[in-house]
Amino acid sequence: MYAVFKRELFSFLSSMVAYITIGIFLLVSGLLLWFFPDTSILDYGYAELDGFFSLVPYLFMFLIPAITMRSFAEERREGTYELLITRPIQIWQIIVAKYLASLVLVLFALIPTLIYYYSISKLGFPEGNIDSGSVIGSYIGLFLLGAAFTSMGIFSSALTKNQVIAFVISAALCAFAFLGFDYSSQLAAFQSIGNIISSLGINQHYTSISRGVLDTRDLIYFITFSVLFLLVTKMIMGGKR
Repeated sequence: MYAVFKRELFSFLSSMVAYITIGIFLLVSGLLLWFFPDTSILDYGYAELDGFFSLVPYLFMFLIPAITMRSFAEERREGTYELLITRPIQIWQIIVAKYLASLVLVLFALIPTLIYYYSISKLGFPEGNIDSGSVIGSYIGLFLLGAAFTSMGIFSSALTKNQVIAFVISAALCAFAFLGFDYSSQLAAFQSIGNIISSLGINQHYTSISRGVLDTRDLIYFITFSVLFLLVTKMIMGGKR
């Protein structure tokens, strides 16, 4: 399992796809956070990163599908998938290894953004005037959100051997999981159960964690969400085996 994880991670890092994808993510998030007038912290005037944490989920909808689209699609396209599944390793171990490798890349993309926290802390008046608890909670929420999106990306990559199709499916699933339930709850036909439908979506739980309070219900939701998609992926890969 570690061999598959290491192989997957280093195959990402040895290609330009990972660097270009992460670079675009950091560039866009930096421009939105510091330069564009509508979202700039400097124009906003308050020492907080709420704008950044509200923008990153939308960037994740494209970053994570770009990272995960090659996980199984490339294996099947190049014919190495048959070689992989005949090794003395179970299918769920292959899936988890690829999932963790993709999740590590998501973590690599988040680590450089810590400089935003340092910068805002230094620019605050007085210096250090920033809600650290809220920032820590928001970063935990981003990591859990990335874990959920990564599980959907791995699932999408297992459906097809075409990386572009895997990217489109994954991006659509991420967008629906994050926004679809909230929009559905606002429909007149679902007003009586609007709160229940909204609670099924990722956005409500991500927003809850971003306040700086770690609720076990939110943690259980994200863990269950990720495990569910990995289990469905195992069912798909088991059938194709």
